[in-house]
Amino acid sequence: MKERTGLIVTGGSIDFDFAGTFLANQSFDKIIAVDGGLTALSQLNLKPDAVVGDFDTVEESVLSEYRNFSGDITWDIHKPEKDETDTELAICTAMNLGCTDLVLLGATGGRLDHFMGNLHLLYYCLKEGVAASIVDPKNRITVLEKGRGFESDKMWGTYISFLPLTMEVKGITLSGFKYPLHKKDISIGTSLCISNELTGASGSIEFDSGILICVESHD
Repeated sequence: MKERTGLIVTGGSIDFDFAGTFLANQSFDKIIAVDGGLTALSQLNLKPDAVVGDFDTVEESVLSEYRNFSGDITWDIHKPEKDETDTELAICTAMNLGCTDLVLLGATGGRLDHFMGNLHLLYYCLKEGVAASIVDPKNRITVLEKGRGFESDKMWGTYISFLPLTMEVKGITLSGFKYPLHKKDISIGTSLCISNELTGASGSIEFDSGILICVESHD
């Protein structure tokens, strides 16, 4: 079955020059706006398939614009007092729409507690069998539970960093990297795997157990 891709636009800070360029080269089956992310969609001239949140950070004029929009938009309205963040609710909405590959835009700007929460939501997606990434002008963030390969011409930037999300990640082997590793165990509290680089056209990481945060970035 063909993968269904989803774009989740959050209420965080968005670089619109980057967003415009990024979206011009991408195609998504479903677009979900998270609360203030609806303002961003308005500026990007995009129509969401669903809008999720308590709408405490979006202007009434923008809400009116989309409520009067011709075409079907699903509105999932919640009270501010709730257990989940708006972004988590949007991810659940995307999954209910059949999305198996998600990109979160606007998830790094603004409050650090929300960014860290969004980072942990990548793990939630992983557990649910959904590929997910957070992107901004300088970074692409994913979570890994098994090895993967990297191709230099498809990287987000020059640098690749790995951080343990579980207490330990065991047996890390890095091949094709400037700073290789062989069967190295790392634990929370280390900066050992920060700011590595590929030495050629491709490289790979393998590890025996644990969960890793992977950050591809550039200056």
